[in-house]
Amino acid sequence: MLELDTVTAGYDRRAPVFRGASLTVAPGQSVGLLGPSGCGKSTLARVAALLHRPDAGRLVLDGTEVRTWRHRAPRELRTAVGVVFQQPRTAADPRLALADLIAEPLRATGRRAEAEGRVAELAPAVGLTADLLTRRPHEVSDGQLQRACLARALTLRPRWLICDEMTAMLDASTTAALVAAVETYRETTGAGLLAVGHDRVLLDRWCDRTVEWKDCLPAEENP
Repeated sequence: MLELDTVTAGYDRRAPVFRGASLTVAPGQSVGLLGPSGCGKSTLARVAALLHRPDAGRLVLDGTEVRTWRHRAPRELRTAVGVVFQQPRTAADPRLALADLIAEPLRATGRRAEAEGRVAELAPAVGLTADLLTRRPHEVSDGQLQRACLARALTLRPRWLICDEMTAMLDASTTAALVAAVETYRETTGAGLLAVGHDRVLLDRWCDRTVEWKDCLPAEENP
Protein backbone atom coordinates (compact mmCIF):
# COMPACT_ATOMS: atom_id res chain seq x y z
CA MET A 1 0.00 0.00 0.00
CA LEU A 2 1.12 3.56 -0.73
CA GLU A 3 -0.41 5.84 1.90
CA LEU A 4 -0.11 9.60 2.16
CA ASP A 5 -1.61 10.53 5.52
CA THR A 6 -2.46 14.16 6.38
CA VAL A 7 0.62 15.46 4.57
CA THR A 8 1.57 19.13 4.74
CA ALA A 9 4.30 20.19 2.33
CA GLY A 10 5.81 23.11 0.48
CA TYR A 11 9.05 24.98 0.00
CA ASP A 12 8.66 27.44 2.87
CA ARG A 13 7.46 26.19 6.25
CA ARG A 14 5.74 29.51 6.89
CA ALA A 15 3.57 29.11 3.78
CA PRO A 16 3.12 25.46 2.74
CA VAL A 17 1.66 24.65 -0.66
CA PHE A 18 -1.03 22.47 0.96
CA ARG A 19 -2.04 21.14 4.38
CA GLY A 20 -3.40 17.80 5.52
CA ALA A 21 -3.58 15.99 2.17
CA SER A 22 -4.35 12.25 2.23
CA LEU A 23 -4.38 9.69 -0.58
CA THR A 24 -4.08 5.91 -0.79
CA VAL A 25 -3.08 3.65 -3.68
CA ALA A 26 -3.43 -0.11 -3.30
CA PRO A 27 -1.05 -2.63 -4.92
CA GLY A 28 -2.00 -3.16 -8.56
CA GLN A 29 -4.38 -0.19 -8.51
CA SER A 30 -4.19 2.84 -10.79
CA VAL A 31 -5.30 6.13 -9.26
CA GLY A 32 -5.58 9.41 -11.13
CA LEU A 33 -5.07 12.65 -9.21
CA LEU A 34 -6.92 15.46 -10.98
CA GLY A 35 -6.43 19.14 -10.30
CA PRO A 36 -5.60 22.51 -11.86
CA SER A 37 -2.06 23.74 -12.36
CA GLY A 38 -0.49 25.18 -9.22
CA CYS A 39 -2.74 23.42 -6.71
CA GLY A 40 0.06 21.31 -5.19
CA LYS A 41 -0.52 17.90 -6.74
CA SER A 42 3.01 17.75 -8.19
CA THR A 43 4.47 18.50 -4.77
CA LEU A 44 2.39 15.66 -3.33
CA ALA A 45 3.70 13.40 -6.11
CA ARG A 46 7.28 14.32 -5.18
CA VAL A 47 6.55 13.42 -1.56
CA ALA A 48 5.16 10.06 -2.71
CA ALA A 49 8.30 9.49 -4.78
CA LEU A 50 10.54 10.15 -1.74
CA LEU A 51 11.94 13.23 -3.47
CA HIS A 52 10.52 15.91 -1.15
CA ARG A 53 10.34 15.77 2.62
CA PRO A 54 6.95 16.90 3.94
CA ASP A 55 6.62 19.37 6.79
CA ALA A 56 4.08 17.13 8.53
CA GLY A 57 2.15 13.90 8.00
CA ARG A 58 3.24 10.42 7.01
CA LEU A 59 4.16 8.44 3.94
CA VAL A 60 3.79 4.68 4.42
CA LEU A 61 5.17 2.48 1.66
CA ASP A 62 4.48 -1.26 1.69
CA GLY A 63 3.85 -1.09 5.43
CA THR A 64 7.02 0.87 6.23
CA GLU A 65 6.80 4.49 7.32
CA VAL A 66 9.29 6.62 5.41
CA ARG A 67 11.47 8.64 7.77
CA THR A 68 14.31 9.78 5.52
CA TRP A 69 14.15 11.21 2.01
CA ARG A 70 16.03 11.42 -1.29
CA HIS A 71 19.47 9.77 -1.13
CA ARG A 72 19.16 9.21 2.62
CA ALA A 73 16.14 6.93 2.25
CA PRO A 74 16.90 3.20 2.40
CA ARG A 75 17.66 1.78 -1.02
CA GLU A 76 14.85 -0.78 -0.84
CA LEU A 77 12.35 2.08 -0.48
CA ARG A 78 13.95 4.38 -3.07
CA THR A 79 14.02 1.66 -5.69
CA ALA A 80 10.42 0.62 -4.99
CA VAL A 81 9.21 3.81 -6.69
CA GLY A 82 9.71 4.87 -10.31
CA VAL A 83 8.78 8.41 -11.33
CA VAL A 84 8.24 10.16 -14.67
CA PHE A 85 8.12 13.96 -14.71
CA GLN A 86 6.29 16.35 -17.02
CA GLN A 87 9.34 17.90 -18.67
CA PRO A 88 11.82 15.30 -19.92
CA ARG A 89 14.46 17.87 -20.83
CA THR A 90 14.87 19.00 -17.25
CA ALA A 91 14.80 15.40 -16.01
CA ALA A 92 17.48 14.01 -18.37
CA ASP A 93 21.24 14.50 -18.25
CA PRO A 94 22.03 16.15 -21.62
CA ARG A 95 25.43 14.43 -21.74
CA LEU A 96 24.03 10.90 -21.79
CA ALA A 97 22.93 8.89 -24.81
CA LEU A 98 19.44 7.48 -24.37
CA ALA A 99 20.79 3.98 -23.67
CA ASP A 100 22.91 5.35 -20.84
CA LEU A 101 19.98 7.40 -19.56
CA ILE A 102 17.84 4.26 -19.31
CA ALA A 103 20.66 2.32 -17.64
CA GLU A 104 21.46 5.11 -15.17
CA PRO A 105 19.56 3.59 -12.19
CA LEU A 106 21.35 0.26 -12.58
CA ARG A 107 24.74 1.91 -12.64
CA ALA A 108 23.84 4.06 -9.65
CA THR A 109 22.94 0.93 -7.65
CA GLY A 110 26.05 -1.04 -8.65
CA ARG A 111 24.34 -3.34 -11.17
CA ARG A 112 26.18 -2.34 -14.33
CA ALA A 113 26.33 -5.91 -15.60
CA GLU A 114 22.54 -5.90 -16.08
CA ALA A 115 22.46 -2.64 -18.04
CA GLU A 116 22.80 -3.86 -21.61
CA GLY A 117 20.16 -6.56 -21.29
CA ARG A 118 17.70 -4.35 -19.46
CA VAL A 119 18.02 -1.55 -22.03
CA ALA A 120 17.49 -4.05 -24.85
CA GLU A 121 14.34 -5.27 -23.07
CA LEU A 122 12.87 -1.85 -22.28
CA ALA A 123 13.61 0.07 -25.48
CA PRO A 124 11.06 -1.74 -27.69
CA ALA A 125 8.56 -1.77 -24.82
CA VAL A 126 8.45 2.04 -24.86
CA GLY A 127 8.82 2.39 -28.64
CA LEU A 128 12.50 3.28 -29.00
CA THR A 129 14.44 1.91 -31.95
CA ALA A 130 18.10 0.93 -31.76
CA ASP A 131 19.28 4.00 -33.69
CA LEU A 132 17.67 6.33 -31.15
CA LEU A 133 19.52 4.74 -28.23
CA THR A 134 22.84 6.18 -29.39
CA ARG A 135 21.52 9.75 -29.55
CA ARG A 136 21.67 12.40 -26.85
CA PRO A 137 18.63 14.37 -25.66
CA HIS A 138 19.21 17.31 -28.01
CA GLU A 139 19.13 14.91 -30.96
CA VAL A 140 15.64 13.52 -30.27
CA SER A 141 12.11 14.89 -29.92
CA ASP A 142 10.35 15.53 -26.63
CA GLY A 143 8.25 12.42 -27.19
CA GLN A 144 11.27 10.22 -27.85
CA LEU A 145 13.04 11.58 -24.79
CA GLN A 146 9.98 10.99 -22.62
CA ARG A 147 9.90 7.39 -23.82
CA ALA A 148 13.47 7.04 -22.56
CA CYS A 149 12.52 8.66 -19.24
CA LEU A 150 9.69 6.17 -18.82
CA ALA A 151 12.06 3.30 -19.57
CA ARG A 152 14.47 4.70 -16.97
CA ALA A 153 11.64 4.77 -14.40
CA LEU A 154 10.95 1.08 -15.10
CA THR A 155 14.57 -0.07 -15.11
CA LEU A 156 14.68 -1.24 -11.49
CA ARG A 157 11.25 -2.92 -11.77
CA PRO A 158 9.51 -0.64 -9.24
CA ARG A 159 6.43 -1.75 -7.34
CA TRP A 160 5.01 1.75 -7.59
CA LEU A 161 4.99 4.13 -10.54
CA ILE A 162 4.28 7.85 -10.29
CA CYS A 163 3.55 9.72 -13.52
CA ASP A 164 3.44 13.46 -12.88
CA GLU A 165 1.81 15.05 -15.96
CA MET A 166 3.82 12.54 -18.01
CA THR A 167 1.93 13.22 -21.25
CA ALA A 168 1.11 16.92 -20.85
CA MET A 169 3.58 18.05 -23.54
CA LEU A 170 3.01 15.19 -25.98
CA ASP A 171 0.82 14.51 -29.01
CA ALA A 172 -2.06 12.05 -28.92
CA SER A 173 -0.19 9.14 -30.52
CA THR A 174 2.78 9.40 -28.16
CA THR A 175 0.44 9.76 -25.19
CA ALA A 176 -1.38 6.58 -26.20
CA ALA A 177 1.91 4.71 -26.64
CA LEU A 178 3.26 5.72 -23.23
CA VAL A 179 0.01 4.93 -21.44
CA ALA A 180 -0.03 1.52 -23.15
CA ALA A 181 3.56 0.86 -22.04
CA VAL A 182 2.69 1.74 -18.45
CA GLU A 183 -0.37 -0.52 -18.51
CA THR A 184 1.60 -3.43 -19.97
CA TYR A 185 4.14 -3.05 -17.18
CA ARG A 186 1.41 -2.93 -14.55
CA GLU A 187 -0.36 -5.98 -15.93
CA THR A 188 2.83 -8.05 -15.89
CA THR A 189 4.14 -6.89 -12.50
CA GLY A 190 1.11 -5.87 -10.43
CA ALA A 191 2.62 -2.44 -9.79
CA GLY A 192 0.48 0.37 -8.41
CA LEU A 193 0.17 3.67 -10.27
CA LEU A 194 -0.41 7.28 -9.25
CA ALA A 195 -1.05 9.36 -12.38
CA VAL A 196 -1.16 13.12 -11.79
CA GLY A 197 -2.81 15.36 -14.36
CA HIS A 198 -5.41 17.95 -15.28
CA ASP A 199 -7.04 16.04 -18.17
CA ARG A 200 -10.08 14.31 -16.72
CA VAL A 201 -10.85 12.38 -19.91
CA LEU A 202 -7.36 10.85 -20.00
CA LEU A 203 -7.31 9.99 -16.30
CA ASP A 204 -10.81 8.49 -16.36
CA ARG A 205 -9.87 6.26 -19.30
CA TRP A 206 -6.49 5.33 -17.88
CA CYS A 207 -7.13 4.77 -14.18
CA ASP A 208 -9.30 2.57 -11.99
CA ARG A 209 -10.48 5.68 -10.18
CA THR A 210 -9.88 9.42 -10.38
CA VAL A 211 -9.58 11.55 -7.26
CA GLU A 212 -10.04 15.31 -7.42
CA TRP A 213 -7.39 17.31 -5.60
CA LYS A 214 -9.95 18.96 -3.31
CA ASP A 215 -11.01 15.51 -2.09
CA CYS A 216 -7.48 14.89 -0.76
CA LEU A 217 -7.74 17.89 1.56
CA PRO A 218 -9.60 18.33 4.84
CA ALA A 219 -12.91 20.18 4.63
CA GLU A 220 -11.50 23.36 6.15
CA GLU A 221 -8.91 23.61 3.37
CA ASN A 222 -11.52 23.47 0.59
CA PRO A 223 -13.00 26.68 -0.79
